Parts: sequence; structure tokens; C-alpha cells
Amino acid sequence: MREKFYRFMQGRYGQDAFSRFLLGAMLLCILANIFVRSRLLSVLAWVLLFYTYFRLFSRNHAARYAENQRYLDATAKLRHWFDQQKKLKEERKYHHIYVCPKCRQKIRIPKGKGKIMVRCPKCRHEFQRRS
Repeated sequence: MREKFYRFMQGRYGQDAFSRFLLGAMLLCILANIFVRSRLLSVLAWVLLFYTYFRLFSRNHAARYAENQRYLDATAKLRHWFDQQKKLKEERKYHHIYVCPKCRQKIRIPKGKGKIMVRCPKCRHEFQRRS
């Protein structure tokens, strides 16, 4: 059975970031429809489901790739912002992040060193902070 599925999927486009977004939007419509009971949300969920499966089983790689690239270009800034927030959250486990009172430069200080004098690498201003 698995081999038949592999043979069926050969040459098909498959899943990408845009199709995952469409599936998430479909699930969101279904959950909203549970509370609101709207015919429009129900129809929209079905349309999103059919379009997602159309994209998954499509053999037109160029068109599906172009759609995915447009989606990635449109969401690039938002994805970058979320990546930065994730990185900052990880850094906060081991470092304090302070802002220089003079030039507003962000400075990363390791945790657990007690009160220390911090020198801004940009403007050389010194100030005391607890790490």
C-alpha cells in the first residue's frame, strides 16, 4: 500500500509553507464555525481544504512554486520578527539585555555576576547594572 502511495505521489508538488498556512486557516475557520455557526465560514473551510489538496496533488510545479514564493515574500517581515523574538527569549535564559541610557544601544550581559560596571561598545558610556 505504501509503495502504491509513493508511486501515486511521484511528480506531484506535495506540501510547502503555503499549504501548511492554508490548512491552518481551514482549521481556524472550522473552530470559529463551531462557535459562530456561519454558512460562510463553513463554505470557506471547504474551499480552503479543496484548494490545499489541489495544490498537494498538482503536477504544475512552476505555478505552485510561484504561489509559495509570493506567500513567503509577503510574510517575510513577520516571520523575521517572530524569529527574532524566539532568539531573544533563548538569550534571556543566560543573559540580561540592557539598553545604554546615552545612545540606546542594546547590550547583552551574562547573568549571575552581581553588580557590574557596563561599558557601551558604541559610545563608551559606563553605567552600573545588576547581572
